[in-house]
Amino acid sequence: MREVVEKKVLSENDRLAAELRQRYREQNILCVNFISSPGSGKTALLEKTLGSFAPGTPVAVLTGDLQTDNDARRLMRYGFPVRQIVTGGTCHLDARMVERHLNELGFRGPGLLLVENVGNLVCPSSYDLGEAAKIVLLSVTEGEDKPLKYPGIFHRASLMILTKTDLLPHVEFDPKLALENARKIHPEIDYLALSSKTGEGFDQWLAWLAALQQKTRQEAPATIS
Repeated sequence: MREVVEKKVLSENDRLAAELRQRYREQNILCVNFISSPGSGKTALLEKTLGSFAPGTPVAVLTGDLQTDNDARRLMRYGFPVRQIVTGGTCHLDARMVERHLNELGFRGPGLLLVENVGNLVCPSSYDLGEAAKIVLLSVTEGEDKPLKYPGIFHRASLMILTKTDLLPHVEFDPKLALENARKIHPEIDYLALSSKTGEGFDQWLAWLAALQQKTRQEAPATIS
């Protein structure tokens, strides 16, 4: 019975995600979905990313947590539209949550939509949000074997970002081994390493994001005048 219910829930989510994907395509919105364990540095990465954009850049953020609006308040300081999604115990965002809060935010394209999922490597991997790419973060304070322990998200992610690289001199972590393990799960996964604190590797992250945004523009339907 539980399996039947789960399949029904995921089927309904996939239907709504397909509608969101079509909406993004029609409005020329690039949506990316950030997924990681708690404390891996999603919000810090978003802070530095927003801080790199000029005022007026068409970008919005949806950030999910079980409780509190702490992350949204951190991100609002950069002057872009931000909406906190409080799930109240649900360990992931789903397409219905994104649709409702996106409507309330009133964000329309063309532009960039950054979705910070609930801190969890399991539940969010199964829920399509209509995004162009899932991005999985792994911090150097975690284990190199995380991709092997949580293969679902590493299999589905387009990009793996190694975070908190400024701490590498102080922890026992092998970036090459972490990447090797990730590519055992997903041989084609993109990879970059950065520190939101020092800015090291940040140019590569912005270049990756810009390239994906350019690809989205090229694939967007032509506007009929």
